[in-house]
Amino acid sequence: MSETTPTLSHLDEAGQVRMVDVIAKTDTERVAVAAGSIRMNAIAYGLLTQPGQGKGEVLNTARVAAILAAKRCADMIPLCHSLPLAFVGVEFALNDAEHRIDILATCRTSYKTGVEMEAMMACSVAALTIYDMCKAADKGIVIEQVRLKYKAGGKSGEWRND
Repeated sequence: MSETTPTLSHLDEAGQVRMVDVIAKTDTERVAVAAGSIRMNAIAYGLLTQPGQGKGEVLNTARVAAILAAKRCADMIPLCHSLPLAFVGVEFALNDAEHRIDILATCRTSYKTGVEMEAMMACSVAALTIYDMCKAADKGIVIEQVRLKYKAGGKSGEWRND
């Protein structure tokens, strides 16, 4: 694979799908951060954030679901490697003006391949869990902008999506 010519790493020379062979790679510290958001109507957001209501329960459930999803990423994405996660962290930020919850998922490992998919899986499943727990109040909830924000480690080094 050339450094200057992008390729699809999960296709072989004949164009057939394959798992990337990482046996010759060295374990290095790797980190990935993914972000996304979930937006809902004022009624659903009000119910979620109202004192004494379920904000803590909804967000804690979403956090646990995100961690489990990161740990099971290889079970969902066919060509992902199973890898030992050293850390999965999920943070939420409430945006009252836009009735939005911003999600930030961070994954770390010391392994031969990166944790970008695990971070994006965590972020996606956190949003889906919030959707599931709030859908009775708003069927039109929108999950948006799930993306990789940062990665570091391995041959390609550090990358930012500012």
